[in-house]
Amino acid sequence: MKKIICALVATTALTTAAFADDQAISEFRIGILGGENAQDRLNSNECLRAYTEEALGVPTKLFAPADYNGVIQGLLGGTLDMAWLGASSYAAVHIQNPEAVEPVLVKINLDGSYGYHSIGFARKDSGIASLDDMKGKTFGFGDPNSTSGYLIPSIEIPEQTGATMNSGDYFGEVKFTGGHEQTIVAVNNGDVNGGVTWADGQGNWEDGYNSGALRKAVDAGLVDMNDLVEIWRSKPIPEGPIVLRKDMPDDVKTTMTALVDGLYEADADCAYGVAAGDSLGFDPITHEAYVSIVEARKAKAN
Repeated sequence: MKKIICALVATTALTTAAFADDQAISEFRIGILGGENAQDRLNSNECLRAYTEEALGVPTKLFAPADYNGVIQGLLGGTLDMAWLGASSYAAVHIQNPEAVEPVLVKINLDGSYGYHSIGFARKDSGIASLDDMKGKTFGFGDPNSTSGYLIPSIEIPEQTGATMNSGDYFGEVKFTGGHEQTIVAVNNGDVNGGVTWADGQGNWEDGYNSGALRKAVDAGLVDMNDLVEIWRSKPIPEGPIVLRKDMPDDVKTTMTALVDGLYEADADCAYGVAAGDSLGFDPITHEAYVSIVEARKAKAN
């Protein structure tokens, strides 16, 4: 691992001396969005923390708040320097302060795309095979700031059902579970009849697809996908960006962008954990990719 870290540092063509000026940073803080339990999030990103500490030459810390808003507020308040956000969470930050962060990279799927889906699912033995079968039953959202766990399904499902997402309108009850992993466990345990989570929608269902919350749940041994069935799928959603705090020194931003951009080539196992499954790593992205999500979030707030 030490050799790989050194290679990454060399790739950036920068050393800690590059930060020895009036803008030098004393530490670097990475926020990890919810989706699985905090300890698993920390474990999956520990390799990135170690690489970052080596590359920047300053203590690097991981933060795994209980909900999406913890990361959003950390970026807005300047207590976090980097995070991989969902598109809706990025929109939330941008709407409140367009100068807080800048998107720099996006995860690339095995087919070269950078989209994913909100996936509706239920237990196979429940007899639920489609949204039609969910009428009058309990439906689970993840987090209010989740793109696939709330924003997109709350727009697209009513278009399909002709009803609102309010409890008692189409679904008997609508609940927030607290995150993607919590939704998966709640459906698997029968606490809710169906719910939504995120996945690239590529590869095999029994694997939890190639990447996403279902894949992470399978890897963690939380579910057997043969016990579950897909009942709904959203239109493609742009994968959320890795963002950096705008007011950091340019050398720091350059180093971190290069490090994450080269992570897949340098350490595929580390990239697997950071990207929540199989991918081709990360490629550059800009704000323009998320304009439609920003507008959707604004419309939802009105």
